Amino acid sequence: MSTETSTAVLTGPGESGGRPVEPATERRRTFGAWFREKGWRHLVGVVTTLFAIFPLLYVLSAALNSTGTMAGSNVLFSRIDVGNFEQLFSDPNRPFGKWFVNTLVIGVVTSAATVFLGALAAYAFSRMRFKGRRFSLLSLLVLQMFPQLLAVVAIFLLLNFITDVVPWLGLGSQVGLIMVYLGGALGVNTYLMYGFFNTIPASLDEAARIDGASHVQVFFTIILPLVTPILAVVGLLAFIGLSSEFVIASVVLTDPDSQTLAVGLYSYVGQQRSENWGVFAAGAVLAAVPVMALFLYLQKYIVHGLAAGSVKG
Repeated sequence: MSTETSTAVLTGPGESGGRPVEPATERRRTFGAWFREKGWRHLVGVVTTLFAIFPLLYVLSAALNSTGTMAGSNVLFSRIDVGNFEQLFSDPNRPFGKWFVNTLVIGVVTSAATVFLGALAAYAFSRMRFKGRRFSLLSLLVLQMFPQLLAVVAIFLLLNFITDVVPWLGLGSQVGLIMVYLGGALGVNTYLMYGFFNTIPASLDEAARIDGASHVQVFFTIILPLVTPILAVVGLLAFIGLSSEFVIASVVLTDPDSQTLAVGLYSYVGQQRSENWGVFAAGAVLAAVPVMALFLYLQKYIVHGLAAGSVKG
């Protein structure tokens, strides 16, 4: 090839000096083009994050401000001290430490029992075929449309009657409250686990039963280790819901020493002319610690468990 031909190949129309034409894909995009394509998403993300974080910062600012009023916390972190936390643990009529322990005990026991009962029901619906199976699944889902709040009067009357017969299971008893919570343990949780259980190949069960394993052995030795993600998700959701439940706990638990955090902290703001929002905010900050710690510990299971459990088999 001649020198003239090579120069013609390297030189674009209207160009001189043999300079190659710059490809269009390598040209830098303008800010407007970048913003229209991707930038607006970053802006929405920043605004959403600020909108979600601001209430948390406001509560933390109120907890660190011992003025005792929410109006005094309009300027974030204008004053920082631990007076509210000291008052929270020094009031003998409001045993915050006992409330904290009670919430952990009730939450952990009820969550563990909810996971176990839900797993048993999900295994039965997923692996066994019996008359009324589909109707039972649909009933569990429909019944969740009616919250336990509608049965508060019935729960109170029932526990009041049980108190005369079995005092440790009636009103004022944490065991009674746990039993009430477990009455609604099945439902959406079972349906979520059922979808996850269906993703486990049935051939594993069949191979184990050929070797002589029973349903109990299959459930505990084969199925449970494989469904750990959904068990973690259900346990986390149950614990979060129980730690913030107020209505039923306030009806059942009448003794201040047996109350939970949700019921006990309400006493700081529930009485007229005696509101102490700073101490209430301090208690709310501490009450969020167990939930946050559990969430961070189980976060690796959350996405996988929810995604797989939402697929109906």
